[in-house]
Amino acid sequence: MEHVHDYLIVGAGMAADAAAKAIREVDAAVNVGMVGEEGAPPYQRPPLSKALWKGGKTLADIDLGTAASGAKLYQGRRIVALDRAAHVARDGQGDTYRYRRLLLATGATPRRLPFEGGDRIIHYRTRDDYQALRRYAEPGAIIAVIGGGFIGAELAASLCGIGCKVSMLFPDAHIGAGRYPDGLARYLDDYYRQHGVDLRSGVRVTGSRPTDGGVELTLSDGSVLRVEAAVAGLGVTPNTALAEQTGLKVDNGIVVDAQLRSSDPDIWAAGDVANFHNPALDRRLRVEHEDAAVSMGRHAGRAMAGIADSYDTLPFFYSDLFDLGYEAVGLLDTRLDVVEDWREPNREGVVYYLDHRRVRGVLLWNTWDQVDAARALIAEAGPFDVASLKGRLPRQA
Repeated sequence: MEHVHDYLIVGAGMAADAAAKAIREVDAAVNVGMVGEEGAPPYQRPPLSKALWKGGKTLADIDLGTAASGAKLYQGRRIVALDRAAHVARDGQGDTYRYRRLLLATGATPRRLPFEGGDRIIHYRTRDDYQALRRYAEPGAIIAVIGGGFIGAELAASLCGIGCKVSMLFPDAHIGAGRYPDGLARYLDDYYRQHGVDLRSGVRVTGSRPTDGGVELTLSDGSVLRVEAAVAGLGVTPNTALAEQTGLKVDNGIVVDAQLRSSDPDIWAAGDVANFHNPALDRRLRVEHEDAAVSMGRHAGRAMAGIADSYDTLPFFYSDLFDLGYEAVGLLDTRLDVVEDWREPNREGVVYYLDHRRVRGVLLWNTWDQVDAARALIAEAGPFDVASLKGRLPRQA
């Protein structure tokens, strides 16, 4: 069967939803199609490791209401081939989609452990993964969280919050290694232990075997851990296979220009899969967070519909870790020069990341309403030092 659309969006996540809504805001008469691999329509992804575990939201609450935009949704389908010259995409079931302009919002795929683990090892990314983990994550259940990064830290806190017994396994020295200054990293490790997390740093999971009612994990230190389920948050890889197959420029994601257009003038890219230039940092980025997905999706949709402004947003991201929380902008990299400005050590303050006396990143630790100020600071030429940054971004009343 052939489907014909003015605009075709490949992918059905937050970037795709934002793009569809933006296109229809500019031109309510156009025909928009959206093809997504998941069986569910577009939904908010952050609650999968946050609010859905705290009792504040249900799966129905995270639906983005894409259908109200008028876009035609093709769920449970994967685009496997793209003919750029003919402006035709084909899915795995043999249907074709003719388009005038195309957005690639194909997202990313979670990295996997180098062995098979059965259905009790969950590589966490989607709504289905949340439902799979929920089957095992009952109060008192022993759950392993594999990975000490962004998703791993959030899941460990959320699972502890519903009464699970959590072991957190990661190869680095600390939770969020390379992101937080040493004192804060050590504080966060201790904080997790105080909340009941069995923290095992410096180890990798090297194998697994199913057991009666669970799974047995073999660790690199020679120990064995028996759990009812394990959830892996090992980072993601951008889904660039379709772009590569069709000859688009790819370099750690699909390379786009200031309007988020790819190397094909009729194809745009947005969200986790897009590699864009940020003027404030004067470097190319690929950002895997909600703010980037939504802002890029909206910008790409407007650009496709003829509003060709430059995308100069520096996305922010945020996290909830028990009763700690933060917002952050730019590069959080402890290889840069780090300046800490604490109102209360490790509980409330701002951490700045500098390169040649320019601010390249800002961590707002339990400090709120300062994202725009942090963006402005990163855009400034400086020079900055400890004295000029102390008290620069205080908490707003």
